Amino acid sequence: MLEKLKSIEEKYEAISQELMNPNIASDHKAYQKLMKSHKSMENVVQAFRRYQVVDSEITDTESLLEIETDKSMKEMVEDELKELKEERIKLEEELKVLLLPKDPNDDKSVIIEIRGGAGGNEAALFAGDLFRMYSRFAESKNWKIDILDSHENDVGGYKEIVFSIEGQGTYSQLKYESGVHRVQRIPTTESGGRIHTSTVTVAVLPEAEEVDVDINPNDVRVDLFCSSGPGGQSVNTTQSAVRLTHVPSGIVVSCQDEKSQHKNKDKAMKVLRARLYEKTMEEEAAKIASERKSQVGTGDRSERIRTYNFPQNRITDHRIGLTIHRLDGFLEGDLEEIINALITTNQAERLKESV
Repeated sequence: MLEKLKSIEEKYEAISQELMNPNIASDHKAYQKLMKSHKSMENVVQAFRRYQVVDSEITDTESLLEIETDKSMKEMVEDELKELKEERIKLEEELKVLLLPKDPNDDKSVIIEIRGGAGGNEAALFAGDLFRMYSRFAESKNWKIDILDSHENDVGGYKEIVFSIEGQGTYSQLKYESGVHRVQRIPTTESGGRIHTSTVTVAVLPEAEEVDVDINPNDVRVDLFCSSGPGGQSVNTTQSAVRLTHVPSGIVVSCQDEKSQHKNKDKAMKVLRARLYEKTMEEEAAKIASERKSQVGTGDRSERIRTYNFPQNRITDHRIGLTIHRLDGFLEGDLEEIINALITTNQAERLKESV
């Protein structure tokens, strides 16, 4: 591990020197590529340098302990040595995690698709609750939210809503949200006070750049239509809504949220690229027969991942068996505890596999 860390540090230093080269600085594309590599190694190098300092201090402290004769001073040195060794162990564990192969999509922005499942209007209302929850979480991170497509129902919920969240490391934080979210609560329309169970499906896609997916324009059929509101009512009489059909894959994407046909087409293309990119990733993963599917999955949309129980103010994540009794705060965007637990569990599994 230490040899690998030394190699990374040397590469980091070499890139630091290249970034100071005026020829590189004037080449925007090359500069951006180097900056991305430099930043990807920064946390590893900083942790390794701290490890080296601590390791050196341990050696010095052990030498001091050998020659120290004063009893009280010796006790102080022993306490310091104990703290340093504990810090070294923590840094070793941190470095093991940092050296795990990184998901190439972790730094990407995301496109999230939320669709009401079983439960009719109640499912549509909960889809709206989840959209608000993710929006609040994004706002707390200073990430940008943009609605790409939405279909409201008559009671103020969403049959479907598709939106992007742009920000550094967005996918690394939200990729574990893909799956079936189950809600248990008493609907406002329920006079008998009975608890209903409804489901909502969430899909989190890494946003794909044009370089990630090559789309032949001849493979995409473009249809224009008038946008509609809740219940299918007409919103405008101009054909500003856009439907894209990728003929080879059969993927269909529509967008009607903007008044401009051009903007709707751009947004629909963004979603199409993301879905094609996801399809490519799934096909590549399927080819690797030896790759065991992680307990904390990110791709199975049919998997029930979480239950939101309103009467008990409880959220349970079924993948890691974590239950939290503060549903109200969770729906206000306070997702950190569960997201961190999912990330930690995934890292632990990968460390176990690497051993």
